[in-house]
Amino acid sequence: MLSPITVRPALPEDYDAVARITLDSYVTAGYYGSADHPYLLELQNVAGRAKHADILVAERDGRIIGSVTAAPAGGGFSDIGLDGELELRTLVVDPAVQRSGAGRALVQAVVEQAQATEGIDAVCLTTGATWESANALYQRTGFDRAPERDWFVPGTDIKLFVYRLGLQQP
Repeated sequence: MLSPITVRPALPEDYDAVARITLDSYVTAGYYGSADHPYLLELQNVAGRAKHADILVAERDGRIIGSVTAAPAGGGFSDIGLDGELELRTLVVDPAVQRSGAGRALVQAVVEQAQATEGIDAVCLTTGATWESANALYQRTGFDRAPERDWFVPGTDIKLFVYRLGLQQP
C-alpha cells in the first residue's frame, strides 16, 4: 500500500524539484517537444511564479511528487480568472508516479484554499483540448466545462478548454 500524500505550501528549497517535475511532466506528455520552449522556461521559474501566486506541493515519503499553482484573478500569474475566482494553474505530477492520486490531492487542496478565502466563489482553469487525462481529472473532480471561455494559444491553432467549479458556501 502506498504511503499517504501530503499537500503543503512550497518552500524556496522545493523550487528546483517543482521546476524539474514541471519540465518532465510537460515534455513526457508530449505537450512541448523540447525543454527550451519559451513557455516551459517561464514555468520553470518557480520563484517568479511564487511572487504572484501560491505554489503547493504534493509529497509522499518526504519526496515531492507534484505541484500546482493557485493564482488570484487579476494577479501576475492569472490568465483567465474572473473576479471571485481562484485560478488553478500548472498542475504537474512526476511522470513516474502519475495516476497515484497526487493530481486529485492537489486539485482538492486548491478547492479547499478557495473555499477558505473570502470573496472567492469559484475555481477556474485552462487545459489543452487534447489533454485527455487532464480533462478526465477535472471532470472527475466536479469541474464543468465553460466553453464560452475557451481560447487559443496566441499565434497558434492550439485550443484550450476552460473549466469552472462553483463553490458551495457554508
